[in-house]
Amino acid sequence: MVCLCLSCTTFTAVAQQFDTPKSIPKDLRPFIEPATKLIAYQAADLNGDGRSDYVFVLEKQPRKSTDPPIEKGQRPLKIAIRLADGTLSVVKTNNNIVFCSTCGGMMGDPFESLTAATKTFSVRLSGGSRSRWAYMFKFNYSRRDNTWQLVLAEEESLDTAELDRAEEKRFTPPKDFGKIDIADFDPENYKGVGER
Repeated sequence: MVCLCLSCTTFTAVAQQFDTPKSIPKDLRPFIEPATKLIAYQAADLNGDGRSDYVFVLEKQPRKSTDPPIEKGQRPLKIAIRLADGTLSVVKTNNNIVFCSTCGGMMGDPFESLTAATKTFSVRLSGGSRSRWAYMFKFNYSRRDNTWQLVLAEEESLDTAELDRAEEKRFTPPKDFGKIDIADFDPENYKGVGER
């Protein structure tokens, strides 16, 4: 469950910076695109075939120090599966799920964590100022559809001037949304979306 930590005054983002090639797995390095850096990754058997795959997040960097901050699509999340010959292939990309580094308001970077296990992964985000918010989005692998689909969304909100009025909401399929592929997921527009 996402927790806003009602008594806390700050959130701690766990997004990591992998500044040296040695800190990045060798087989993941070819997927670090030019003008990007790796900020998080998890290795797990994401499609249940017995081989270790990766879900990872890149962050696009301004080409010049005078360029404005990148907001839209700054942090693509990618899934790379391991093929039978041992090589990796990126099969899914989502440019919306991980908010930009300046999208957390006064709370700073909104990206809290990326976690993964066999056939599942989730992303946690939080931010705000007086009005705090936190989101968790979980995706599971569907063998029938050969993709990862949204299976749970949790949202929390809190006005720090009214701590006793924190709101927690959970959204699940098919009641709140239909099949939503990770590549198509938009955290600002998923309720009532998707094939049922």
